[in-house]
Amino acid sequence: MKFADFKPGQVFEQGPRRVTQEEILAFAKTYDPQWFHINPEKAADSHWGGLIASGWHTCGMAMKMAVDAVLGESESFASPGLDYVKWLKPVRPGDDLFWKGIIKAKRESNSRPGIGIILWSWEVTNQKGETVLELDATNLFDISKQEKDEA
Repeated sequence: MKFADFKPGQVFEQGPRRVTQEEILAFAKTYDPQWFHINPEKAADSHWGGLIASGWHTCGMAMKMAVDAVLGESESFASPGLDYVKWLKPVRPGDDLFWKGIIKAKRESNSRPGIGIILWSWEVTNQKGETVLELDATNLFDISKQEKDEA
């Protein structure tokens, strides 16, 4: 998508995306090796009642869905970060995740000509309709080529 195609209030959706125990274990062993992410037996006998995905893994899965739905063929080239991240429910093996992105605001940079800025909120839900992740993100878009094309 082109920066010009985004409109405040616009909604994008992607999913379902099935979560497997194998990927939870692989991600956690490499990046977040806490026992409730890497030890199914100990996790089953815990507060969690079973293995749960790392929140960072959940963010990564959300990112993949955002790329598949919107960013993959867009002019987006970076993100300066997130303003808000909240993990509301655990993600478990066998869950189906659904991503929704809502455009909150759009503007051109005042200090960097040729840069477009999108502010949006993401929500990831599971197959029960429970929200597992919320975040507010900013994406930067290269609109300098558009300006040259329009001149």
